[in-house]
Amino acid sequence: MDINKELILKVAKNARLELTDQEIKEFLPQLKEVLNSFSELSKINTDKINPSFQPIDIKNKLREDQEEPSIDNKELLKNTKHKKDNYFLGPKAI
Repeated sequence: MDINKELILKVAKNARLELTDQEIKEFLPQLKEVLNSFSELSKINTDKINPSFQPIDIKNKLREDQEEPSIDNKELLKNTKHKKDNYFLGPKAI
């Protein structure tokens, strides 16, 4: 693939970026270097290597549910002025 000013302008347009000529001159060798690095990676033989989607094995650390007593309604509502019939009272939603 030929990396040139037109390609950078096309990529910039797709990304909705407005680049100056100075930025294009700066980015052109950088883009070439990045793409060359990826082309080197594509030459590596990975036939016998399984894909790795997570760098670290994820294991579920689940615990059994344990029943515990909950807080009494009167205790929960004792510090609020806005309550009705053992519930918090909120603003009307229409």
